[in-house]
Amino acid sequence: MSDPSADRQQDLFRDDLPPAPLWRRLVAMIYDGLLLIAVWFIVAGILVSIYPKTGLPMDDVSGVMVPSEAALHWLLFPLLLLVTWGFYAWFWTHGGQTLGMRAWKLLSRDIHRRPMTLLQTVSRFLSGLISTGLLGIGWLIALLPAKQTLHDSLSSTETVVVPKAR
Repeated sequence: MSDPSADRQQDLFRDDLPPAPLWRRLVAMIYDGLLLIAVWFIVAGILVSIYPKTGLPMDDVSGVMVPSEAALHWLLFPLLLLVTWGFYAWFWTHGGQTLGMRAWKLLSRDIHRRPMTLLQTVSRFLSGLISTGLLGIGWLIALLPAKQTLHDSLSSTETVVVPKAR
């Protein structure tokens, strides 16, 4: 009798999986975005609670000492970017699917049909920021015959539709 989880892993990394359509990628991204917002709130809450103990600049706002706006911009934004990359990197290197991707039967993997490396997650995340920053043009490339986004191409990865579990 074969191991069902091993069979499932084999199904996920086989050669004949079709490229993921753009609409499915975007819906999965919305799902992941909702989860990420919750993670950001937790990280921001922790940062704001420990910030006064760091000795970093504080501002007096109506008699209440709050973290300096400039310091938070230089600290919070990069921290949230790092947390966002960590979120995606964890899922991409541990099975190739975020929770949103799992719900919509998507998988991101190396173009050689293997799980992504940590370096590929960095490349994919940074090029994904560029894809989005170009007013979504990097995403729209998935409508061309190759059916892969700019960040798929730049990171040597692909996003495919996975078969339903047996």
